[in-house]
Amino acid sequence: MSLLSMREEALAFFKLGVESANPYLRVKNTINLSGSQLHIGNTTGNWSKIHVIAIGKAACNMLLASLEQIPEDKIVQPVIAVTNDENLKIIPGAEVLVSGHPVPDQRGLDAVQVILKKLQACAPGELLLVLLSGGGSALLPAPTADIGLADKILLNQMLLASGADITEINCIRKHCSVLKGGGLARMAGGADIACLAISDVIDNDPSSIASGPTQADTTTYQKAIEILEKYQLWNSVPLSIKQHLSAGAAGLIAETLKDDSELSGTNFFEIIASNSQSVESVMLGVAQSEYVLSSVIHGLHGEATSVAVGLLNQFKSKIIPTNPQGMAMIAGGETTVTLGSTTGKGGRNQELALAFALNAEKIGLEGQWCFISAGTDGRDGPTDAAGGIVDNHSLDRMRAKGINPEELLTKHDSYRALKASQDLVITGATGTNVADLQILLWKPIHTSGDQYV
Repeated sequence: MSLLSMREEALAFFKLGVESANPYLRVKNTINLSGSQLHIGNTTGNWSKIHVIAIGKAACNMLLASLEQIPEDKIVQPVIAVTNDENLKIIPGAEVLVSGHPVPDQRGLDAVQVILKKLQACAPGELLLVLLSGGGSALLPAPTADIGLADKILLNQMLLASGADITEINCIRKHCSVLKGGGLARMAGGADIACLAISDVIDNDPSSIASGPTQADTTTYQKAIEILEKYQLWNSVPLSIKQHLSAGAAGLIAETLKDDSELSGTNFFEIIASNSQSVESVMLGVAQSEYVLSSVIHGLHGEATSVAVGLLNQFKSKIIPTNPQGMAMIAGGETTVTLGSTTGKGGRNQELALAFALNAEKIGLEGQWCFISAGTDGRDGPTDAAGGIVDNHSLDRMRAKGINPEELLTKHDSYRALKASQDLVITGATGTNVADLQILLWKPIHTSGDQYV
């Protein structure tokens, strides 16, 4: 098998994982009408009025599917979708709003006002259907009255560069917002709530997906302060943030929603797509191929460069040199990157791919191999790439172009290195988001024609 064919196989396996999280199909298969009864997952009702809000990178596709499944005469206008620029779709009869991601912007603040007005129209005995997906935290910034948008944006930028994981970041976001941490549910006017979510968090914690706007929250103001201290940010965050969190920790500001008993309506939640489900879809694809699956890793996390070392060590320990079928490793999760003072262009997946290639060279990984790490949403960091795919000739191609891969990894400039070696994965926006996938394919020997061009 040529190396080019192996790369195409890896990309095809990645595509399987993305397609398994198709938001349109997932919602379509979850909402059904039987007589006058509307079934949404495991909850059923005969609501005369249904309000629909979709938030996140998959908002448009989720909203479109829901409108096809819910009787038109039950839907209360307007139906609203809030998404990012890349995933914008015009949906007849819907108000589709675009806001900034990963950094919040004024458009997001404007979208919050539309959402708040919608929530004010909800009443007991009605249903609020919330269609939630990754990216919702940044797309719907709703800072408390004592925190301005500029300070919220600065806080978000600091958190993204800190190396904090998404659960830690969302803990802080929830305690600086009126909608997150169950705030949206509190404002739903006593209506029943049904939330269908596409999870971009590794443990599928409902309170972490888009910072849990409909969910009870176990974190506290004090925990948010401790996270900022952990990453040495407490002394540098805007003063309004420090004052707000300190007041909350002192009991002067109400905590986030702690129990559904605070709500007068029912509160149903179901995850309809997740990273673990996508990993399983890739596993099925590999099982039908010639490769022997050596290991599967769920919940991959940690600093991208360190994760690359761990993946290599684990895989190398399981290599069967005489296995003519070749071997595969699959992982899913979300790594982090802690940025220093010298910062180039890239994302966690591109950095992981570049670090993998360098460490494979360092430990002398023999044979023919390729490794892909990419985001299922099609966007890795502030770039147009979903991630990177490297092989046993990637470093040669970089160096032939005058690129020093070691130096660029140190500078977090993985995009430049992978672009030089034609190793960027460009998919465009996928319309979904279930974190990242990693796939390693390996063959024991080099075959003729394995040079990638």
